[in-house]
Amino acid sequence: MQAELARVADLTVVLTERPGHATELVTGALTDGTEAVVVYSGDGGFNEALNGLAHDVPIGFLPGGGTSVLSRALGLPADPVEAARRLAESIQAGRTRRITVGRVNGRRFAFAAGVGLDADAVRRVDKMGRTDEGKRPGDLAYALAVVGALATHTGHLEPTLEVKGFGRAAFAFVANGSPYTYAKRLPLPIARDAQFELGLDLVAPVRVRRRSLVPFAFAILSGHSRGRRDTLYGHDLDRVEIVCDRPTALHADGEDLGDVEEAVFVAERGAVSVFV
Repeated sequence: MQAELARVADLTVVLTERPGHATELVTGALTDGTEAVVVYSGDGGFNEALNGLAHDVPIGFLPGGGTSVLSRALGLPADPVEAARRLAESIQAGRTRRITVGRVNGRRFAFAAGVGLDADAVRRVDKMGRTDEGKRPGDLAYALAVVGALATHTGHLEPTLEVKGFGRAAFAFVANGSPYTYAKRLPLPIARDAQFELGLDLVAPVRVRRRSLVPFAFAILSGHSRGRRDTLYGHDLDRVEIVCDRPTALHADGEDLGDVEEAVFVAERGAVSVFV
């Protein structure tokens, strides 16, 4: 990977040493006059790098995680060496694409965030641990965690939060692009109409009946929630405000942000230039 990038640019390689370090490294690099950033990581590292991007310089993402949703959703191959070759061509040609990023309670996210069951699923995946290389479980783990989180609830999932301007819901997905995630090679377009160039999309089921769990999970994961009477849906939004009845799990790009009683999502339209 380094050899591919070094063909087209003066390359300095720095390694992260702890959670949150990528944010510090990117901020420091831009202060020193770096003209572009390339991140080799999973979605957590991608998220940290975006949160350190204090200046408008182009950024590229090389897949190094268990799923690497962002790099794949932006059209890069799953193989990191081939992805580096593509990025090197883009750097040489100056080929970039401006995308929207979201913020939730001040934290940037690239492709997805959620309150409630979605974030509970992230915690389930985190509890599975990581490989010796530091990777979390792969593509299928998140989809299975969502289904598992649904299945553990006895009876029904009733509304426990208020989406201002939309109504009551049991939990909420907020997407900045599509797909929301992957299960192996299968994209899961929970918010099918979401696009990186537009605002945020909202998918918030009002309630979940245990007897309809399987068809409901299939409809949500496959992106067929728009128009359903039991699901709140919003497209190309600038702002989403959610108030929870009790402290509820929140995540951004698969990173656990703890429990919150309020989550404010905003779209930063055209905020970031990415190599494509």
